[in-house]
This record gives sequence, C-alpha cells and structure tokens, in this order.
Amino acid sequence: MILPAEKELREVLARFAQARIEHDVRPTGYTSRALEDATYTLCVMTGARTAEQALLTADTLLAKYADRAGVSREDETLAA
Repeated sequence: MILPAEKELREVLARFAQARIEHDVRPTGYTSRALEDATYTLCVMTGARTAEQALLTADTLLAKYADRAGVSREDETLAA
C-alpha cells in the first residue's frame, strides 16, 4: 500500500466525518451519496475494505505521523 500524505488523509477524514454527520442528522439521497463517496475514498486511501477498518488504519497512520513529527521537533534547537 502506498502511504497517503498526512494532509490528504486528514482532509478525507474530515470529509467523511462531515458526510456522516449530515447523513445522520438529515438523510437524503445527496447525503447518502456523499457518505458513500467519502467512505470509498477513505477505504481506497487506507487499503481497507470497510469504513471501520479504514478508520482504524487512519488512526494508526496518524499516530505514526505524530511520532515522526515528535522526533524531529525534539531534535531541533532554539536559536538565541
């Protein structure tokens, strides 16, 4: 699996969350299609078959990105 960039992964997660909320609050044909599209994109991006698996994989990837960012920040020194 090709790892998605953190920014794109966060964008897709936000789109999925927004579509899920809109569909849960006021389900219509439009919200259903938007949720299906966001779910499909998230699944493809994470290499998962279900939304649940995709969300778990996304959480794991975001934790890895955070770990990587934490290491580089600790290595930085402040200029006087």
